[in-house]
Amino acid sequence: MININNKLVNKIYKIYTSENLDKVLDKAISSKRLDKDDLSTLLEDKIRANEIINTADIVNTTLNSDKVSYVVNRNINFTNICHLNCRFCGYKRSAKSKDSFVLDYDEILKKIEEGYLIGINEVCITGGINSKLDADYYFDMIKIIKRNFPALHIHAFSPQEIFELANKTGFSYEKVIAILIDNGLNSMPGTAAEILAPALRKKICSDKINSKQWTKIITTAHKAGVKTSATILFGHIETNPDIAYHLDLIRNIQDETGGFTEFISLPFIPFKTSLRTSVKSNLKADDIFKFYAIFRLYLHNFKNIQVSWPKIGIDAAVRSLGCGINDFGGTLMEENITKSAGGNYGEYLSEKDIISLIRSAGKIPIRRDTLYNYLF
Repeated sequence: MININNKLVNKIYKIYTSENLDKVLDKAISSKRLDKDDLSTLLEDKIRANEIINTADIVNTTLNSDKVSYVVNRNINFTNICHLNCRFCGYKRSAKSKDSFVLDYDEILKKIEEGYLIGINEVCITGGINSKLDADYYFDMIKIIKRNFPALHIHAFSPQEIFELANKTGFSYEKVIAILIDNGLNSMPGTAAEILAPALRKKICSDKINSKQWTKIITTAHKAGVKTSATILFGHIETNPDIAYHLDLIRNIQDETGGFTEFISLPFIPFKTSLRTSVKSNLKADDIFKFYAIFRLYLHNFKNIQVSWPKIGIDAAVRSLGCGINDFGGTLMEENITKSAGGNYGEYLSEKDIISLIRSAGKIPIRRDTLYNYLF
């Protein structure tokens, strides 16, 4: 019978994994593209997070110097009525709920006028998937906003909403997007992604579009000249292979189309969601910072990685600027989805506050537009 010295095996394993990580970090510093094995090494490491974070900071500084961008924008969630049943969501309401709502066009225009008081140059529009709203509600919304605010950049409608519009009209994705462009759409949020690994997706949002449909809609938008963001929702029941699948798919799409403006990393807020009972432990700040760093190192074809300050708080958002993050996000004005899930870090930061926070991290604040053109 062979006696196995567990201490010796663990020591050998640690030496092996440590050498592997050294190679991965050297590769990243040398601006070489990491492969799937490299990503696995980064995700599985449990003892050298600080080195991963420091490497991401170096890589980010090489790409973006000490500049951190931000946008002066306004979020508008036009309805919270939704027929989907996503386990990570606390925002959804039924039509019979006392606090359900649908905004009419005058209410939407009033919100935009409020945004103009702080100098917004972007409006971001998303909502629940409300089966009672017809396609013209969406098409005319964009047209009316553009007519009233012709200089405003309209960033609207996730791939899920494009899918629903295609179903309502019988049109192809291409035609739906073309109509929206003609009506004044400028870009789209790459939300409704969550985690794109197919098996996990069935567990957390089985009613939503699947990974292939999401990819088809995003690439169709890119080919039509509509830039989008890319997102990930992490820190729930996903595994490292699920994250790897998601990141690899996003990176491959960027290789193909170059249509993503940024990657937005969204830590899961569990408190008022049905998924909370399946989550073993909430993400800690250090875990989040390590994920940010890994996103920077693996997504070599993304210049911009954005932090979501409403999800992690202002102090942590400032700290993230040393973890590979180069974009602070926006002023927002309202952020109902995070708040409905139990987030309590607020919905609005003034431009003055954002500038001050970025400077407090030793960085240079740069105002941008939605497409990452630096304004001043």
